[in-house]
Amino acid sequence: MPAVVLDPRQTLEFERPIVELENKIAELRQLGGPTLDLEIRRLERKARALQQEVFADLSPWQKVLLSRHPLRPFTLDYVGRLIEGFIELHGDRAFRDDEAIVGGVGRLRGRPVMILGHQKGRGTKENVRRNFGMPRPEGYRKARRLMELAARLGLPILTFIDTPGAYPGIDAEERGQAEAIAKNLEVMSRLPVPIIATVIGEGGSGGALALSVADRINMLEYAVYSVISPEGCASILWKDQKQVETAAREMRMTAADLVELGVADRALPEPSGGAHRDPELAAERVADAIMEDLAVLDKLSVDERLEARYAKYRAMGSFSDEGP
Repeated sequence: MPAVVLDPRQTLEFERPIVELENKIAELRQLGGPTLDLEIRRLERKARALQQEVFADLSPWQKVLLSRHPLRPFTLDYVGRLIEGFIELHGDRAFRDDEAIVGGVGRLRGRPVMILGHQKGRGTKENVRRNFGMPRPEGYRKARRLMELAARLGLPILTFIDTPGAYPGIDAEERGQAEAIAKNLEVMSRLPVPIIATVIGEGGSGGALALSVADRINMLEYAVYSVISPEGCASILWKDQKQVETAAREMRMTAADLVELGVADRALPEPSGGAHRDPELAAERVADAIMEDLAVLDKLSVDERLEARYAKYRAMGSFSDEGP
């Protein structure tokens, strides 16, 4: 149960009945008194059962909505919980700093690492500053600079993916958005240090892929990863925004689907009700997965890692059509 009353304005439609029950429980606890204990326990059982029922059968579109939840932990939330001595590094040394991508050095459970990730904002002011998590070319060039620094220092690279996509504005195109993303793909494919990508929310288009060429790709249970948003797909294929649920289903963009398709390596279970319900537990599960992956990757030589990385991406999208 959450320790604070949740704002119904920051809940999704399908989780609203759960939140209303939990807020009722919080109100009864504030009133106190032994006469209310029985009613509180009854409502707690009802809330747990309702949450299990709702989250046992989420549609792909509902998982898309969860990946965008306004209270979902962002990259800096994970950094704050997991990384000791984090020092943020800024700028691409060519144009300016892009706050839609954050990066820096720190220690994960005592091990020095380089951390990079998309960063969205909370509230209008911060979202404008972070450009709603949509990086411009200078963001990707900053990321490349820091990844190359990590390679020189021998630091594993940990990336956190959470973006609707790269910023499509004219200024970004004028400064070489496509080239900046393509260069990241090239550089990441040959970096000698271990690279582990974790999709923590939305993984949208080339804007996500630019930080995702990795030895391991993990996805949180309610994260999504795709070449286009369901809204964009519905607009192109059906010319109808009402088809977003169909698009989300047909695109197979959920963690379970992508593990099955071989795009992601594993889906990390989220706390009951989603990562926003227990960010501390979500962060610990992400850290556990990263440390497990590093233990495996550390046993490989540089050549073995690079060959496996190359084979991993060459195999994506392959299929056989033997015919009748």
